[in-house]
Amino acid sequence: MDLFEPKPRSKKKSLASVRSLTLCLLPFIVTSAAYFALWPPPTEPSCFQALLKCLPVLSLAFFVVAHSHGRLVPYTWKILLALLLSAAGDVCLLWTDLFLHGMALFGLAHLLYILAFGLRPLHLHFFLPLAMLGGAFYAFLLPYLQGPLVYATGAYTALISGLTWRALTRARRTPYGRSWAHISSAVGAIIFMVSDSTLAVDRFCFLLPHAHLIVMVTYYLAQLLIALSVTQPSPSDELWKVE
Repeated sequence: MDLFEPKPRSKKKSLASVRSLTLCLLPFIVTSAAYFALWPPPTEPSCFQALLKCLPVLSLAFFVVAHSHGRLVPYTWKILLALLLSAAGDVCLLWTDLFLHGMALFGLAHLLYILAFGLRPLHLHFFLPLAMLGGAFYAFLLPYLQGPLVYATGAYTALISGLTWRALTRARRTPYGRSWAHISSAVGAIIFMVSDSTLAVDRFCFLLPHAHLIVMVTYYLAQLLIALSVTQPSPSDELWKVE
């Protein structure tokens, strides 16, 4: 009978983990539902709209801290700071005069995500197709851009492409096996590209049907999947905690 004892214990531990994860994500679920339920029709931006928009991402920042019980490893710190910068960027994007500031904040968030995912190994076979795709998309947008947006959009496109490259590289099978958390962040990065591409076309080129709904659903989903990657630390993070 002793041989069968670990299985019930393991099952109970898994159920407890799922319950704890769900409780930590409850603020995100509630604030996301509130955003789509209460978001008013397009009018002049307000502080209420800003709060409503950034609360789900701030809730994910809370999730990162709560799940880590305050013991943040380097990877978790980068994800947390990227989420906070994203929330600030959400606010700025509501006001036309602050749109470039919002792009800059999201650019910094993407840079932190890139650093969190790591720069080794390179795996250029992932980089080259993404670089071509990003370049083609920027070339499509370029005729619609003017002034600082020409350079800002180019830099932002490079960063979101770089983010996806590093996330896909990280999701490859390693000597430690394939991590579902790595896969989660890779899928999140791809969805982030979809969200940003939809936003760019709708804002700079021509109006897309249901663009706001598509952008925000994919944006929140992308941030959620990336945030969930903190639930399974990498071997390097485990070594950091031991040290």
